[in-house]
Amino acid sequence: MNEKTRYEIMKNRELLKAYHAADAGAEETDQQQKLPSIPCLLAGKGTDRIKLPRNFETLASSAMVMELIRDRESRRSYADAPLTLPELSFLLWCTQGVRRFAGHKNPVTFRNVPSAGSRHTFETFLFVNQVEGLKKAVYHYLPETHELELWEDRCDFDEELEDALCGQRFAASAPVLFVWASVPYRMEWRYGLKAAKYLLIDAGHVCENLYLACEAIGCGTCAVGAYDQDRMDDLLGFAPGPSADRDYICTVYMAPVGKRPV
Repeated sequence: MNEKTRYEIMKNRELLKAYHAADAGAEETDQQQKLPSIPCLLAGKGTDRIKLPRNFETLASSAMVMELIRDRESRRSYADAPLTLPELSFLLWCTQGVRRFAGHKNPVTFRNVPSAGSRHTFETFLFVNQVEGLKKAVYHYLPETHELELWEDRCDFDEELEDALCGQRFAASAPVLFVWASVPYRMEWRYGLKAAKYLLIDAGHVCENLYLACEAIGCGTCAVGAYDQDRMDDLLGFAPGPSADRDYICTVYMAPVGKRPV
């Protein structure tokens, strides 16, 4: 291992650490400086919106927590069958559904997954191939109103998506690909240099909820962390490369979803 690689590994390991004595002299976070945060939700484009059904309570009524945890596994094969809109609605609600808001000057959301300081940096985007009632396109989830908005009205993303996923065709061709993009400043506003650690922990919370929710309704999923950053960000229309802008957004994690084969 050369010195450059060793140094980069050392920097990455520092992300894993909690607070220690050396942090006492660090610059105050923007919250401590009483600077305003940014909105806790990404503003919609104002394009076509689809109201998601909430009559999904019975979808998983017979599933026991012990069974879900025991049976949970990464599944890369899916039946050639579409998801229903209530099933997709249920999965979105389980992973990013908003329970309530709090605060006035710097509001936060309380959701169905935990997040450090309730900062919830993630936005959910969907590459939809097969969902009843939805055309093939790219969508953005609006958790405040439990709606989808049409993010990119295109159905020719197959090849580009597979390339962005480093050739993982099982994910690109799944009925739905969940893509979680982060707005890092939501976390940085409160936690400064520690934000990256908490943001990545939050990603695990979100994806595990998807795993368990999929098991509960006869679907499968597989977490995907290997992808081409520039290509995936470009597909979703995000600004390329590193940025210090407060509204910077980038893809972090994703997972395909489909019904389990019989």
